[in-house]
Amino acid sequence: MIKKFWVVLLALCSFSVWADNSIESVRVWPSPDKTRVVFDLSETPEYSYFMLNQQKPYRLVIDFNNTKLNTGLTNLGKDSLLVRKVRTSSPKNNRSSRIVIELNSKTEPNLFVLPANESYKDRLVVDLPGKSVERSGPAKSIDELKDRKVTIAIDAGHGGDDPGSIGPRGTYEKNVVIKIARALAKMINDDPGMQAFLVRTGDYYLGLNERPQKAWDAKADFFVSIHADAFRTPQPRGGSVWVLSKRRADSEVGRWLENREQESELLGGVTDILSKNSHEPYLAETLLDMSMDSSIAGAYSAARHIIDEMSSVTKMHKTKPQAASLAVLKSPDKPSLLVETGFISNPDEERLLTSNAHQQKMARALYNGIRRYFVSNPIDNTYLANQNSFTYTVKSGDSLSVLAQRYNTTVKAIKTENNLRSNVLKIGQKITIPSR
Repeated sequence: MIKKFWVVLLALCSFSVWADNSIESVRVWPSPDKTRVVFDLSETPEYSYFMLNQQKPYRLVIDFNNTKLNTGLTNLGKDSLLVRKVRTSSPKNNRSSRIVIELNSKTEPNLFVLPANESYKDRLVVDLPGKSVERSGPAKSIDELKDRKVTIAIDAGHGGDDPGSIGPRGTYEKNVVIKIARALAKMINDDPGMQAFLVRTGDYYLGLNERPQKAWDAKADFFVSIHADAFRTPQPRGGSVWVLSKRRADSEVGRWLENREQESELLGGVTDILSKNSHEPYLAETLLDMSMDSSIAGAYSAARHIIDEMSSVTKMHKTKPQAASLAVLKSPDKPSLLVETGFISNPDEERLLTSNAHQQKMARALYNGIRRYFVSNPIDNTYLANQNSFTYTVKSGDSLSVLAQRYNTTVKAIKTENNLRSNVLKIGQKITIPSR
């Protein structure tokens, strides 16, 4: 009897030591160019890993020291083209857990630890580069983007592990803004003069530096990042539009100058000439500075159009463009701005932001503002610059005065172009819009 007591006691002691840490949940976030696997743990993880690439399925093996698995792994990775499954395997000792991620193709994993915060416990993040989902919906891939159309990069803020702000009813900012972004992308792609590139196409995380880089890769002419604001009290409400501050712009010019390859692309190869003319050592910096100033000026002008359009569908918290040191607004080659669609922390605006009707109205306001900017500031050799007119299908809410303002023309010009004797338009009616 005494011997059994000691056996039980030793087992309990061994279990308490073995269970110092535990894996509480595992989440898989596939995106177009990588899959992120997140392990939520009760404490900071101690781990090691190795790859097995001799044959398919390729495997990433992770050993969690002094850790117990407290969650299931069923169906993890089913939505990823890269990850076949996540499973357990025999641990290296009885105080550890071994997790195997089976892969359909070879990859070079990046593993790092994130500390606990107000939303999550300690985490081990595993980034697996490689095609993980097919792009779908209104977002066009880089290969699908056509020449001679104005390309708009639309960035839905947050995503994946980063929910953004959370409303009183538990609404996640990331879910609201992706719906507005998709609606905006569809409206832009329906326009014969423009095309949309969605920076984030699904529920996954992108770093702040990745977002403008993807717009760069898509050769976008314009970058807009969509967000929903929040405050510690529920009273503030209304939308706002933000552009890059001059102080942040000056620091970004320095960063571009440090990257010789991107500097050369921005200046159209002129750096090769500058390098042979030592008497002009500051010319590259001057040219980049001028480019950044031009981008900020363009963003400010576009912001005013967007604010004008937004004010017809929502209250504005700020009625003029605001300047801030925002990481996503740093491209010297294109106007870039950030739109706060409202305060998700305000109960009334949270309700509005979750309404499909309001999301569509907000997307329409952004589309109208962006198009007004490019009609007033056409890019040479693009469709908008070269077309005298285009065919438009009348939609709900359209009127001659609305269309005239949206497309920078007049009611008289539209009526003359279409031989209209009445101001009444019918939904589905096709009319010709003079572009100037």
